[in-house]
Amino acid sequence: MKGQAGPGRWTRSLGGTKPNAIAGVSESKATEQQSGAAGRLDTEELVEARGRPEPHQSALGSFNGGDAAPPHRRPEVRGKFLFCGDEKLYVKGVTYGTFRPDEQGFAFPSPLRVEGDFAAMAASGINAVRTYTLPPRWLLDLALRSGLVVMVGFAWEQHVAFLADRGRASDIERRLREGVRACAGHPAVLCYSIGNEIPGPIVRWHGRRRVERFLRRLYDAAKAEDPGALVTYVNYPPTEYLDLSFVDFLCFNVYLEEQDRLEAYLARLHNLAGDRPLVMAEIGLDSRSNGEAAQADVLRWQVGTAFGAGSAGAFLFAWTDEWYITHLDESGQGQGGSPIEDWDFGLVDRERRPKAALAAVGEAFATVPLEPEADWPRVSVVVCTYNGEHTLTDCLEGLAELRYPDFEVIVVDDGSTDATAVIAAERDVTLISTENRGLSSARNTGMRAGTGEIVAYIDDDARPDPHWLAYLVAAFRSGPEVGMGGPNIAPPGDGPIADCVAAAPGGPIHVLLSDRRAEHIPGCNSAFRREALEAVGGFDRRFRAAGDDVDLCWRLQERGWSIGFSPSAMVWHHRRNSVRTYWRQQKGYGRAEAILERKWPERYNAGGHLSWEGRLYGRGLLPRLRSRERVYHGTWGSGLFQSLYQAPEGLMGNLRQMPEWYLIMALLACLGALGAVWAPLLLFLPLLAVAVAAVALQAVLSGLQASFPSPLPTRGARLRARALTTLLFLVQPLARLIGRLRYGLTPWRQRGAARPALPVRRAETVWSEQWQATDTWLGGLEHALRASGAAVLRGGDFDAWDLDVRGGLLGGTRLRAGIEEHGAGRQLVRFRTSPRLASEGIVLSLFFAAFGLAAAIQGAWAAAAILGGLALLFVGRSLLDAAAATGELLAAVRASGSPEGAPGPSRDAARPESA
Repeated sequence: MKGQAGPGRWTRSLGGTKPNAIAGVSESKATEQQSGAAGRLDTEELVEARGRPEPHQSALGSFNGGDAAPPHRRPEVRGKFLFCGDEKLYVKGVTYGTFRPDEQGFAFPSPLRVEGDFAAMAASGINAVRTYTLPPRWLLDLALRSGLVVMVGFAWEQHVAFLADRGRASDIERRLREGVRACAGHPAVLCYSIGNEIPGPIVRWHGRRRVERFLRRLYDAAKAEDPGALVTYVNYPPTEYLDLSFVDFLCFNVYLEEQDRLEAYLARLHNLAGDRPLVMAEIGLDSRSNGEAAQADVLRWQVGTAFGAGSAGAFLFAWTDEWYITHLDESGQGQGGSPIEDWDFGLVDRERRPKAALAAVGEAFATVPLEPEADWPRVSVVVCTYNGEHTLTDCLEGLAELRYPDFEVIVVDDGSTDATAVIAAERDVTLISTENRGLSSARNTGMRAGTGEIVAYIDDDARPDPHWLAYLVAAFRSGPEVGMGGPNIAPPGDGPIADCVAAAPGGPIHVLLSDRRAEHIPGCNSAFRREALEAVGGFDRRFRAAGDDVDLCWRLQERGWSIGFSPSAMVWHHRRNSVRTYWRQQKGYGRAEAILERKWPERYNAGGHLSWEGRLYGRGLLPRLRSRERVYHGTWGSGLFQSLYQAPEGLMGNLRQMPEWYLIMALLACLGALGAVWAPLLLFLPLLAVAVAAVALQAVLSGLQASFPSPLPTRGARLRARALTTLLFLVQPLARLIGRLRYGLTPWRQRGAARPALPVRRAETVWSEQWQATDTWLGGLEHALRASGAAVLRGGDFDAWDLDVRGGLLGGTRLRAGIEEHGAGRQLVRFRTSPRLASEGIVLSLFFAAFGLAAAIQGAWAAAAILGGLALLFVGRSLLDAAAATGELLAAVRASGSPEGAPGPSRDAARPESA
């Protein structure tokens, strides 16, 4: 989609005015003739590229790297980037074509012209070419000779309803197989693109799932013909909602002529890409309607923005203004063609004379991935370790390879009993050894020992990408955030159990409030401004193994600060390599949840579960049993950005994800067992079966849909991996439940330390000789209640109450304040407390009472006694929870007789102890 009107505007591609509209090229015929055209070319002097820039050396030396593609190694995906061997490949490309087909059916210029074009590209810092039609073998040979790699495209009739005819779909697959077979194994092949911009109306007509299945079919066909190759599909905003999770990396054509809009959309695309690379398959600007100077300026910042946002590559549309399209008839077949004369997107004109854009692009490509700066801040990288000898070497080797101009590495050995200290002492790091005090204390020790303006944290079982710090710091420089994080990705090759753990729930994930703002970043990949860390007292030392990162993020945000997310600041994070260690880890996370709930009760619901404001990203998330997705198409499919939206899970969907679901199953089992003394209670057994089936079905679906860091070579390996992953989805909630219960996070817990008071409606008054605003009175009460350990919620914009104190799962008390002004700053403050009983407790009480009464009528006295006791238990517990909350509120109100308006105690941790 090309923008040719004003800045930031879009124009639709109509009919045959796009490269992917080409259907008249006979690729099967071209494939048959490739073998005879691959000999050595005797050419004349190459076409000179005038005005090309001299190679630019980064002021940071090895800071920018991975520019060239070693031609003898096939590209592969590693996390968010592409690699050739051990060298990162940043794709700096241009699109090539389409051109008028020759007599053999190839839509390319003569070999002499192609060789000259490729030489000029290489001289300008370009290392990749994207074609829209199948290239002949000789073109790949010429690309290899010039040090270029090729994104091989295929032309097929995607602008018509191609799935309406089964024969057409099969013919498309056949032609694609022939094309891939003709190019298979060639060292100049970067990847295969199985399609380009299937129009939104066509996708809407067929339905997105049918199109997704067909694209998956083409992907599998390409992989079958060339198993070692990368395969992608080039999408665009009007069909953004397509699920392309199967392709090796995500490609998008995006034409946005305002830098802030492009930055924002790139952030969104990175979240769609997940752990995979993002490549911009087309960016550009028309020089005919905008001028050559404007084209050069826009392309310069488009390249910088694309790579600065963490893209693995970008293709400029296009190399030359020469562009030819094939017209389509109503069936989608080729019907002649014509050159395009009213668009000039090229870096060179039709006679191959360079435009100003060519030099601008060469300069921009020379600074990939990030422009060098003279004042990059110093960063202190802190590695906290406890008995980490098995992974610490890999971590420190990765840190030694960081491409960043000014950083230090501080290793805090938290009382290890293995060879950890010896390994660290052999490296160029600052080693600090302490007694075992826990993770938070170690992180505070490293913070205080560092000299950097920014403090970055990485776990001892993680290895950073070489540009990890560069991307983190670049994100800091572009906004006001005090914290920054990035993805942590499980590396391949750790073994089958580690791969299954990586696909299981409970791993470190990030929670995003928007595409660039985070609610939570895992501590294994995080960085913070030193002044912000010191302002909140560092990490809270009560978190010895987990939960410290969540607590710190909340405390920073409580101050009004924000946390960002850089999608390409990635680290490889090893997962647990045995079921036993995974079990212990999840129990530890349950313990951390219990500590967090005691410190932040208002962030948890009555059942003890946290509701994140943002969206969770990462592996191991539970799939939905029922799809609740909607696509924003716009009226009559007119939306330029058509996105997929998911409705939030309902009550049952949330219950299934809670560890306490196992307690519900245990209760149903006990009630069903009572059927031995009273037959009607056997009705609970079908409910138990449904509850068990829901958990089992969820686990099986999760195992079947799981993706693994390492490829699974055989059918048996795939079955074993999915079976183990299913088991982990079953045991993880149970382990988390044990940890939560053991450390007090139970559904029957009570909060607060005040003496319970009779849960009836009460009125209290406080006379004050000193005027205070309403928010000061209520804020003081809120702080006092939280300091006592009570769970307090604020009333919303439409609530008639001001504060709600939760005494427990089944009851609480609400408070409303009213202030009378008596002149001279004197006030009479009226407080009204109203107890409330949770509807769940009332329903359960009536339910068990009714069953107990029925059992008594039938003479089943044992069952009647048990069921009646359960009814009384829920009634009594509801009243007790309301009484506890009433006591807390009354104590706080009576202690506020002479409020000073001073804020209550801060959640910020105390200053860290000396190392």
